[in-house]
Amino acid sequence: MEKMAERGNGFSMFSEEELREMSCVKVVDEYVEVTCGCTSHRYGDAVGRLRVFLNGDLQIICECTPGCEEDKLTPAAFEKHSGRETARKWKNNIWVIVNGEKVPLCKTVLLKYYNQVSKAANGSQKSQNGHRDEFVRCTRCNKEPRFRLRSKEQCRIHHDAVADASWKCSDLPYDKITCDVEEERGSRRVYRGCGRSPTCKGCTSCVCFGCDICRFSDCSCQTCTDFTSNAKA
Repeated sequence: MEKMAERGNGFSMFSEEELREMSCVKVVDEYVEVTCGCTSHRYGDAVGRLRVFLNGDLQIICECTPGCEEDKLTPAAFEKHSGRETARKWKNNIWVIVNGEKVPLCKTVLLKYYNQVSKAANGSQKSQNGHRDEFVRCTRCNKEPRFRLRSKEQCRIHHDAVADASWKCSDLPYDKITCDVEEERGSRRVYRGCGRSPTCKGCTSCVCFGCDICRFSDCSCQTCTDFTSNAKA
Protein backbone atom coordinates (compact mmCIF):
# COMPACT_ATOMS: atom_id res chain seq x y z
CA MET A 1 0.00 0.00 0.00
CA GLU A 2 1.27 3.47 -0.81
CA LYS A 3 2.49 5.50 2.11
CA MET A 4 -0.28 7.58 3.67
CA ALA A 5 1.66 10.82 4.01
CA GLU A 6 -1.23 13.26 4.05
CA ARG A 7 -3.68 12.80 6.89
CA GLY A 8 -6.35 15.40 6.40
CA ASN A 9 -10.10 14.91 6.16
CA GLY A 10 -9.54 11.96 3.85
CA PHE A 11 -7.68 10.01 6.49
CA SER A 12 -10.54 10.37 8.98
CA MET A 13 -12.96 8.74 6.54
CA PHE A 14 -11.50 5.28 7.15
CA SER A 15 -9.20 3.93 9.81
CA GLU A 16 -5.71 2.79 8.91
CA GLU A 17 -6.81 -0.71 9.89
CA GLU A 18 -9.64 -0.65 7.33
CA LEU A 19 -7.29 0.32 4.51
CA ARG A 20 -4.18 -1.61 5.52
CA GLU A 21 -4.65 -4.66 3.29
CA MET A 22 -5.73 -2.73 0.18
CA SER A 23 -3.24 -2.18 -2.61
CA CYS A 24 -2.29 1.25 -4.01
CA VAL A 25 -4.19 3.43 -1.54
CA LYS A 26 -3.68 7.18 -1.57
CA VAL A 27 -5.24 9.40 1.09
CA VAL A 28 -5.56 13.16 0.72
CA ASP A 29 -7.75 15.84 2.29
CA GLU A 30 -10.66 15.61 -0.14
CA TYR A 31 -10.87 11.88 -0.85
CA VAL A 32 -9.44 8.39 -0.57
CA GLU A 33 -8.10 6.95 -3.81
CA VAL A 34 -7.52 3.27 -4.54
CA THR A 35 -6.76 1.27 -7.66
CA CYS A 36 -9.83 -0.54 -8.95
CA GLY A 37 -10.84 -2.55 -11.98
CA CYS A 38 -13.60 -4.33 -13.86
CA THR A 39 -13.10 -7.56 -15.77
CA SER A 40 -14.54 -8.38 -19.18
CA HIS A 41 -14.29 -11.93 -20.46
CA ARG A 42 -13.63 -10.52 -23.92
CA TYR A 43 -11.31 -7.58 -23.16
CA GLY A 44 -9.77 -8.58 -19.83
CA ASP A 45 -9.19 -6.17 -16.94
CA ALA A 46 -9.92 -2.47 -17.27
CA VAL A 47 -8.05 -0.65 -14.52
CA GLY A 48 -8.83 2.73 -12.99
CA ARG A 49 -8.44 4.84 -9.88
CA LEU A 50 -11.51 5.05 -7.63
CA ARG A 51 -11.92 8.21 -5.56
CA VAL A 52 -14.21 8.01 -2.53
CA PHE A 53 -15.49 11.33 -1.17
CA LEU A 54 -16.95 12.02 2.26
CA ASN A 55 -20.25 13.23 0.73
CA GLY A 56 -20.79 9.80 -0.83
CA ASP A 57 -19.64 10.68 -4.34
CA LEU A 58 -17.64 8.05 -6.22
CA GLN A 59 -15.44 8.93 -9.21
CA ILE A 60 -13.27 6.67 -11.34
CA ILE A 61 -10.40 7.88 -13.52
CA CYS A 62 -9.99 5.22 -16.20
CA GLU A 63 -6.55 3.88 -17.08
CA CYS A 64 -7.69 0.98 -19.28
CA THR A 65 -5.28 1.95 -22.06
CA PRO A 66 -2.48 4.53 -22.38
CA GLY A 67 -4.05 7.83 -23.30
CA CYS A 68 -7.62 6.91 -22.30
CA GLU A 69 -9.44 10.21 -21.81
CA GLU A 70 -12.35 8.91 -19.71
CA ASP A 71 -12.19 10.98 -16.53
CA LYS A 72 -14.45 11.23 -13.48
CA LEU A 73 -16.71 8.35 -14.51
CA THR A 74 -19.48 7.06 -12.28
CA PRO A 75 -19.00 3.40 -11.29
CA ALA A 76 -21.86 2.40 -13.62
CA ALA A 77 -20.26 4.30 -16.52
CA PHE A 78 -16.85 2.75 -15.82
CA GLU A 79 -18.40 -0.73 -15.75
CA LYS A 80 -20.02 -0.10 -19.14
CA HIS A 81 -16.80 1.41 -20.54
CA SER A 82 -14.87 -1.71 -19.50
CA GLY A 83 -17.03 -3.88 -21.78
CA ARG A 84 -18.40 -6.03 -18.99
CA GLU A 85 -20.78 -8.54 -20.60
CA THR A 86 -22.96 -9.74 -17.71
CA ALA A 87 -25.83 -8.04 -15.87
CA ARG A 88 -24.83 -4.54 -14.80
CA LYS A 89 -24.19 -4.66 -11.07
CA TRP A 90 -21.21 -2.39 -10.52
CA LYS A 91 -21.04 -2.95 -6.77
CA ASN A 92 -20.28 -6.60 -7.50
CA ASN A 93 -18.38 -6.25 -10.77
CA ILE A 94 -15.93 -3.48 -9.85
CA TRP A 95 -13.12 -4.74 -7.65
CA VAL A 96 -10.14 -3.58 -5.61
CA ILE A 97 -7.10 -5.59 -4.56
CA VAL A 98 -7.15 -6.78 -0.94
CA ASN A 99 -4.40 -9.12 0.22
CA GLY A 100 -3.51 -9.75 -3.41
CA GLU A 101 -7.04 -10.83 -4.36
CA LYS A 102 -9.74 -9.07 -6.39
CA VAL A 103 -12.54 -8.20 -3.96
CA PRO A 104 -15.90 -6.68 -5.09
CA LEU A 105 -16.57 -3.16 -3.84
CA CYS A 106 -19.68 -4.37 -2.01
CA LYS A 107 -17.45 -6.46 0.27
CA THR A 108 -15.19 -3.56 1.27
CA VAL A 109 -15.58 -0.48 3.47
CA LEU A 110 -15.26 1.83 0.46
CA LEU A 111 -19.03 2.08 -0.10
CA LYS A 112 -19.74 3.11 3.50
CA TYR A 113 -20.44 6.77 2.73
CA TYR A 114 -22.15 6.04 -0.59
CA ASN A 115 -24.56 3.66 1.17
CA GLN A 116 -25.20 6.15 3.97
CA VAL A 117 -26.13 8.88 1.49
CA SER A 118 -28.33 6.47 -0.46
CA LYS A 119 -30.20 5.44 2.68
CA ALA A 120 -30.68 9.08 3.69
CA ALA A 121 -31.92 9.90 0.21
CA ASN A 122 -34.38 7.03 0.26
CA GLY A 123 -35.60 8.13 3.67
CA SER A 124 -36.19 11.68 2.49
CA GLN A 125 -37.99 10.34 -0.57
CA LYS A 126 -40.50 8.53 1.65
CA SER A 127 -41.36 11.72 3.48
CA GLN A 128 -41.02 14.27 0.67
CA ASN A 129 -41.44 12.20 -2.52
CA GLY A 130 -40.41 14.80 -5.10
CA HIS A 131 -39.42 12.45 -7.94
CA ARG A 132 -42.05 10.80 -10.10
CA ASP A 133 -41.42 8.15 -12.74
CA GLU A 134 -40.23 9.47 -16.10
CA PHE A 135 -40.01 8.12 -19.65
CA VAL A 136 -37.30 8.45 -22.30
CA ARG A 137 -37.82 7.53 -25.95
CA CYS A 138 -35.51 4.94 -27.50
CA THR A 139 -33.95 6.09 -30.78
CA ARG A 140 -33.91 2.50 -32.06
CA CYS A 141 -37.39 1.08 -31.33
CA ASN A 142 -39.20 4.39 -30.61
CA LYS A 143 -40.64 3.01 -27.34
CA GLU A 144 -40.51 4.88 -24.03
CA PRO A 145 -39.42 2.68 -21.09
CA ARG A 146 -40.20 3.77 -17.55
CA PHE A 147 -37.49 5.23 -15.30
CA ARG A 148 -38.14 5.02 -11.57
CA LEU A 149 -36.39 7.79 -9.65
CA ARG A 150 -36.26 6.51 -6.08
CA SER A 151 -32.50 6.72 -5.47
CA LYS A 152 -29.50 8.78 -6.53
CA GLU A 153 -28.27 5.96 -8.76
CA GLN A 154 -31.65 5.71 -10.54
CA CYS A 155 -31.75 9.48 -11.00
CA ARG A 156 -28.26 9.42 -12.52
CA ILE A 157 -29.28 6.73 -15.03
CA HIS A 158 -32.28 8.85 -16.11
CA HIS A 159 -30.19 12.03 -16.16
CA ASP A 160 -27.59 10.49 -18.48
CA ALA A 161 -30.29 9.00 -20.73
CA VAL A 162 -31.99 12.39 -21.21
CA ALA A 163 -28.62 13.98 -22.06
CA ASP A 164 -27.86 11.35 -24.71
CA ALA A 165 -29.47 12.33 -28.03
CA SER A 166 -28.92 8.81 -29.38
CA TRP A 167 -30.09 6.93 -26.27
CA LYS A 168 -31.49 3.42 -26.77
CA CYS A 169 -32.96 0.71 -24.54
CA SER A 170 -29.77 -1.36 -24.59
CA ASP A 171 -27.98 1.49 -22.78
CA LEU A 172 -29.97 0.82 -19.60
CA PRO A 173 -27.74 -0.74 -16.90
CA TYR A 174 -29.95 -3.79 -16.42
CA ASP A 175 -30.93 -6.52 -18.84
CA LYS A 176 -34.69 -6.78 -18.37
CA ILE A 177 -35.39 -3.71 -20.54
CA THR A 178 -34.63 -4.18 -24.24
CA CYS A 179 -36.17 -3.09 -27.55
CA ASP A 180 -37.99 -6.44 -27.58
CA VAL A 181 -39.93 -5.72 -24.38
CA GLU A 182 -43.51 -4.62 -24.99
CA GLU A 183 -44.18 -0.97 -24.22
CA GLU A 184 -46.50 -0.09 -21.33
CA ARG A 185 -50.10 0.59 -22.24
CA GLY A 186 -51.10 4.24 -22.30
CA SER A 187 -53.60 3.65 -19.51
CA ARG A 188 -50.78 2.34 -17.28
CA ARG A 189 -48.37 5.15 -18.11
CA VAL A 190 -50.54 7.77 -16.39
CA TYR A 191 -49.57 6.22 -13.04
CA ARG A 192 -46.26 7.92 -12.30
CA GLY A 193 -45.67 7.47 -8.59
CA CYS A 194 -47.06 10.65 -7.03
CA GLY A 195 -47.79 10.22 -3.31
CA ARG A 196 -50.73 12.60 -3.56
CA SER A 197 -52.56 11.03 -6.51
CA PRO A 198 -51.63 8.01 -8.68
CA THR A 199 -52.83 9.83 -11.81
CA CYS A 200 -51.24 13.20 -10.98
CA LYS A 201 -50.00 15.11 -14.04
CA GLY A 202 -47.41 17.02 -12.02
CA CYS A 203 -47.45 18.80 -8.66
CA THR A 204 -45.04 19.97 -5.95
CA SER A 205 -45.23 16.52 -4.36
CA CYS A 206 -43.85 14.63 -7.34
CA VAL A 207 -41.96 17.13 -9.51
CA CYS A 208 -38.49 18.12 -8.34
CA PHE A 209 -36.59 21.12 -9.71
CA GLY A 210 -33.25 20.06 -8.25
CA CYS A 211 -31.90 18.39 -5.10
CA ASP A 212 -28.90 16.38 -3.88
CA ILE A 213 -30.51 13.19 -5.20
CA CYS A 214 -31.02 14.26 -8.82
CA ARG A 215 -28.15 16.72 -9.33
CA PHE A 216 -24.52 15.60 -9.60
CA SER A 217 -21.30 17.41 -8.72
CA ASP A 218 -19.30 15.34 -11.22
CA CYS A 219 -21.58 16.25 -14.16
CA SER A 220 -20.67 19.23 -16.34
CA CYS A 221 -24.16 19.89 -17.77
CA GLN A 222 -25.56 23.37 -17.12
CA THR A 223 -28.36 22.11 -14.85
CA CYS A 224 -26.00 20.27 -12.49
CA THR A 225 -23.36 23.03 -12.65
CA ASP A 226 -25.91 25.69 -11.69
CA PHE A 227 -27.28 23.57 -8.83
CA THR A 228 -23.78 22.81 -7.48
CA SER A 229 -22.79 26.47 -7.64
CA ASN A 230 -25.95 27.62 -5.87
CA ALA A 231 -25.59 24.91 -3.20
CA LYS A 232 -22.08 26.13 -2.38
CA ALA A 233 -23.09 29.79 -2.33
